Amino acid sequence: MNAAALLVVLAGPVAGSFLGVLVDRMPRREDVVARPSSCRSCGARLGPLAMVPILSWLALRGRCASCGAPIPPMLLYLEILGAGAGVLAVAAGGSVVQVWASALFLWLLLGLGAYDARWFRLPDMLIVALAVPAVYLPAVGPIGTMAGAVLGAGAFWALRAGYAVLRKREGLGLGDVKLMVVLGAYAGPWDLPVLTLAGAVLALALAFLQQWTRPRASLAARPIPFGTALCAAAAGLWFARALGA
Repeated sequence: MNAAALLVVLAGPVAGSFLGVLVDRMPRREDVVARPSSCRSCGARLGPLAMVPILSWLALRGRCASCGAPIPPMLLYLEILGAGAGVLAVAAGGSVVQVWASALFLWLLLGLGAYDARWFRLPDMLIVALAVPAVYLPAVGPIGTMAGAVLGAGAFWALRAGYAVLRKREGLGLGDVKLMVVLGAYAGPWDLPVLTLAGAVLALALAFLQQWTRPRASLAARPIPFGTALCAAAAGLWFARALGA
């Protein structure tokens, strides 16, 4: 493993940790860069050892060293998944630019998926950022890229508008439509149906999982983080293309 590949692998858990900060702070309009890391419960500032990805969570057994409050497991999951994304990007191979583009693409999908799962929102900033590494990944050609973006966003906009007319309420967020501009461009018109179908199946799986773990509310009344399912489907498409490369 060369130095560039090793750097991507080491950056994985750090990227996952930073995504955890974004998911926690952005909806609260808190600074995600300058503000020191601290316990959400007691406000105690975290020391350097407490911010080592993965190892610090395990060493502290998932609890704050100052007050003993539980640390959200999502932070650990993001760090582990971020590390895995870095390893997969390196394993897929390619030039240094392609490896970093793959890693950034997977990390941003992870961040968007976690954000939607936590807040049922997809921030524009992360969607725009996702378009940057997608440009450097194996493309479907200029025409395919444009067709995928138009078809993906257009289909989801029509679905959103149709649902609002029929049910008199919002059933699909505008963030999902914006996300499909990027994911549709990445997938292209031929892989777009596969991406959409995979996202729908994963969304249904999430809905039934929610119903099984928390059966009090009806299935129809539960909000579903469709963006999370679409991000997972896009990661699966990236993996399938990496295997076929």
